[in-house]
Amino acid sequence: MDESLVKIRHSRSQKDFPGLKLEEDEYVEFFFRRAKIAFTMIWVVAVAGLIFILLGFLLVLIGQSQLDDMGRNFLSIILFSLLAANFLFLLLALKIYYGNKLYITNKRAIQMVMNSPVSTSINVIDLFSVEDASFRQENLWQKLFRYGTLRLATVGEETTYTFKYSDIKPAELRAVTDLISDAKEKTVVRKARK
Repeated sequence: MDESLVKIRHSRSQKDFPGLKLEEDEYVEFFFRRAKIAFTMIWVVAVAGLIFILLGFLLVLIGQSQLDDMGRNFLSIILFSLLAANFLFLLLALKIYYGNKLYITNKRAIQMVMNSPVSTSINVIDLFSVEDASFRQENLWQKLFRYGTLRLATVGEETTYTFKYSDIKPAELRAVTDLISDAKEKTVVRKARK
């Protein structure tokens, strides 16, 4: 690729992904988040919780005559606590959803995994060390909603990196495997020159 085009793509990647530490001639080819179904399920659970809580408030209002003040206050505290917990669940689930990212650059795969607000990890894999890239759907639910697990296996006995709840398309997977092949070829050429 032309050196001026590499510089343009590098500066564009730095602008689009300011928190990502890129090498001098590195740029982002692909950026993946978790599948949209995961985002949708977060909202479904939060809205279902909200409906349940609102029904509780409605039952408290309907049954006001059967409860004394202390009973109404107790139920109101419980329902407000549930409402706060539902809101907190929504915030934390969205933070975790947006905290899971996979960047495929022209040189590396950079995976940011957040399992909880306090449990995060960053995995960086040089593309030339990736032996296999695959995408797996294991059940009807995944097939129906078009998501699965992206798997990057490294050379030798090292680690296999997985990006769950991914909705990578077949053409994108082919492009990623092409990037891996290109990175391996460039590594072989560099070693041959030395």
